Amino acid sequence: MKSLLSLLRRPLAHVFGLSFFTNLLLLAPALFMLQVFDRVLTSQSRETLLVLLLGMAVALGLSLLLDYLRSRLQGVAGNMVAEQLSPVVARVMLARSAGNAGQGSAEGLRDVATLRNLLSAQGLLALFDTPWAVVYIAVIWLAHPVLGMAALAAAALMLALAVLNDRITRKNIEALQQEAARSTRYLESSMQNAEVVQSLGMGGALIAKWRALNARVTELQRPTARRSVAMAALTRATRQMVQILMQSLGAYLVITGDGTPGIMVATTILLGKALSPVEQIVGSWRVLAEGRLAFARTSALLEAVDSQPQRMKLPAPSGRLQASALVFRPPRSERLILAGVSLSLEPGEAMAIVGPSGAGKSTLVRLLTGLWQPAAGVVRLDGVDLAQWDREELGPWLGYVPQDVELFAGTVAENIARLGVPDPAAVVRAAQRAGIHDMVLALPDGYDTVIGSAGVMLSPGQRQRIALARALYGDPKLLILDEPNSNLDGAGELALGEALKALKGEVTVVVVTHRSTLVQHMDKMLVLEAGRAQHYGTVAEVLQAMRQPAGAQVVAMPRAAQGAA
Repeated sequence: MKSLLSLLRRPLAHVFGLSFFTNLLLLAPALFMLQVFDRVLTSQSRETLLVLLLGMAVALGLSLLLDYLRSRLQGVAGNMVAEQLSPVVARVMLARSAGNAGQGSAEGLRDVATLRNLLSAQGLLALFDTPWAVVYIAVIWLAHPVLGMAALAAAALMLALAVLNDRITRKNIEALQQEAARSTRYLESSMQNAEVVQSLGMGGALIAKWRALNARVTELQRPTARRSVAMAALTRATRQMVQILMQSLGAYLVITGDGTPGIMVATTILLGKALSPVEQIVGSWRVLAEGRLAFARTSALLEAVDSQPQRMKLPAPSGRLQASALVFRPPRSERLILAGVSLSLEPGEAMAIVGPSGAGKSTLVRLLTGLWQPAAGVVRLDGVDLAQWDREELGPWLGYVPQDVELFAGTVAENIARLGVPDPAAVVRAAQRAGIHDMVLALPDGYDTVIGSAGVMLSPGQRQRIALARALYGDPKLLILDEPNSNLDGAGELALGEALKALKGEVTVVVVTHRSTLVQHMDKMLVLEAGRAQHYGTVAEVLQAMRQPAGAQVVAMPRAAQGAA
């Protein structure tokens, strides 16, 4: 946000400068009326009127040009916000979504869109014009002190209305935005399960729940809209009333001989110019308030990015993985998902993680990939805490297949190449290592087959095998697979076993599995139960320990982990 504000400083400074000259030119109509009433009408001079008209034409032409330029600069500033913030916000939201079990939303990007709209709103220009009220009132005061005092009182009244509008709508607007975001998040998350919803006939219940959430939004929107509209109407009526009273006061001064008709008309015009920005601000208050809240949320979202130090690039890892006394509990919960789990793998070693459902296997996997942060303990790759790795630098050295595999819209080659520009040799090599080269060639367009909603629909097993090739793309040193054979048939599981066998000694492998067929390809084995390590060691040692009576079970912890604990 600091870099963005420094970037916006220049266009907004230009907008401020153009506003200066635009408002300076707005004095011209008042001066024109003053000269017409006090000189032209009394002198009956056509030449003076013609010169005044030519001067007004030049002034209005310049005002039109300057107003156009500052409005265009507003658009430029809005585009700069979108271009600079959108990628950063999307990256932060992606990281937060990954660290929150994928439960992310587009709220951050909607805030960026709100900021962009704010910079293009007329209400923002009104903010630049508002300080000129002081200049206009000063000119009115010079014309006649009584009119100046009246103008000052009118400006104070309009300012009081703006402050009152803020007081009575701020909490409602904040609550409205929170409830609207909650309703949108619920609908977004529900759309991810559209297949289940349609299959089980849950559409009516889902829509009913969403409508209940939306009813709360409507309930808050009504008083907010009612108050905003009422304040805008009151402000307009007050400005018109004030101008009428100002004109009446000017007329009284003319009658008493303390003023001229030109002063009466000119000061009325100037007062209208002074009060117009305040009226625009009140009318655009909801846009301005939503923009202010969006700015606050975006600033909080990016605060961690601004404060994060630039990390030194680390050398390529060899694949040595260590986890010491890992403890994990969900946010705002005291229940432990993992308690004191430790493990150690040398480069090229393979380990199987087994245990009943709900034992914490997938949680441990997310900690080992660095997606989630442990409440206590540390995960190290080649002795470096995963939290110290930049994700863009760590990514090429890490292969990961989650339990629920989803591919991206694009070609098979693009998915294997992790959405980068596909290197044909590297794509084919990854497919061959995963044992899917022949399967891909059998697709309609081979590696150029488009998959996703607009292309070929793949089976869960095919998606899982392509995800394995994606994990093996490049030269990963650590491969983490969360139940990679859950959707595979016999041929697919055989190919997976051959792939793991070929990787032995080259890549450090961690596999979560419920099937014993993959255990034969492993060097070590970790048995989890209720978030705790029941057995750990070589496959032979663990299988031997599991045959012993329950009272004789011993957890064999690695020496490195014991020392760390």
